[in-house]
Amino acid sequence: MQKIIKTNGISDIATLVLPSHSEHCLTICGKNDLEMNRILSEAMQERQAVPLGRFVFAGCKHYENFRKNTSPSDAVTTWLQGDACNDGEISSMQCSAVSGIKPMPVKVHGRPIGFVYEDEHARYCRLSGVSPENISLSRGEQTREIFEIMNAGLLQHGFRFTDTVRTWLYLDRLLDWYDEFNIVRTTFFEENGVFNKMVPASTGIGASNQYGAALICDLLAIQPKTSEVKIKSVKSPMQGSALDYKSSFSRAVEIAFPTHRNLLVSGTASIDMNGKSVHIGDCEKQIDLTMRVVEAILKSCEMGWNDLFRGIAYFKNMSDRTPFDKYCKDHDIPKFPLAVAHTDICRGNLLFEIEVDAVKVKD
Repeated sequence: MQKIIKTNGISDIATLVLPSHSEHCLTICGKNDLEMNRILSEAMQERQAVPLGRFVFAGCKHYENFRKNTSPSDAVTTWLQGDACNDGEISSMQCSAVSGIKPMPVKVHGRPIGFVYEDEHARYCRLSGVSPENISLSRGEQTREIFEIMNAGLLQHGFRFTDTVRTWLYLDRLLDWYDEFNIVRTTFFEENGVFNKMVPASTGIGASNQYGAALICDLLAIQPKTSEVKIKSVKSPMQGSALDYKSSFSRAVEIAFPTHRNLLVSGTASIDMNGKSVHIGDCEKQIDLTMRVVEAILKSCEMGWNDLFRGIAYFKNMSDRTPFDKYCKDHDIPKFPLAVAHTDICRGNLLFEIEVDAVKVKD
């Protein structure tokens, strides 16, 4: 097996070639919706791959045109306009896909919300673009409804919520109600035994959606078939547990397969060991600390920048992409599928956040 990353200046695609199937991540930055769909379609056809889900970071005014030019059989789309945007242009799209196996759709109340698939090692459930059914509910009630919808999708296919290894949580006007969201999430986790097993990795970002809902969510669950597959949370050497400040997620989660290891690093920002935001007002220093925190997590799992497979970088001010690009160049961080998003971060004094996945092929 091997990991392959191809870049051409327009799109970046990473492929993990496994004995039974291949996993793909494609990122396209700075193109219009028709061009994005064309690039995605050609890449998927070339690899005979099935898209599982995709993030599109763009102004909501573009959604209807995008939808009209998207096949109904395509992956569920998580459409995100950052709270910091003024209905901006499309900044990037990131799509996950598989080839060599056939994913089966997941539906709740007749609505498609993702796919399940399996290989010789595990069963997987990838839910995407999950929104509440009743957006007239309060924000807390919409949050509860989304967790119930995701749980229903999991249960239909023999999963439990405790099989969840990662979530993506995009809250409209996050800074107005993030504390309320955390209370609802923690209560749901308590009721469903999450704290008795493993708290998933996660990203929580401020972004609106095409439905006008309080939030929209993605989820990844993995159910091992054998004891050879081991899943565990990973601590951050440079940060304390997020649970200490009542935010229910793990800094990272590692999934060890017989052939390779996956490391899912949660959304990471300029937060110190005591849970305090640091380098207020200085994005360059926030980027530096954030990237050193991520590097320390990678090193704790015997990985490095060369093992990156996918990621999303979130900027409160898009002008701060310049110092980020400089940091990557100065530290020899190689090209990989990295989406770029203009959003609010989970605290008003944070300017930058990044999430990454890494893959280490076993010798």
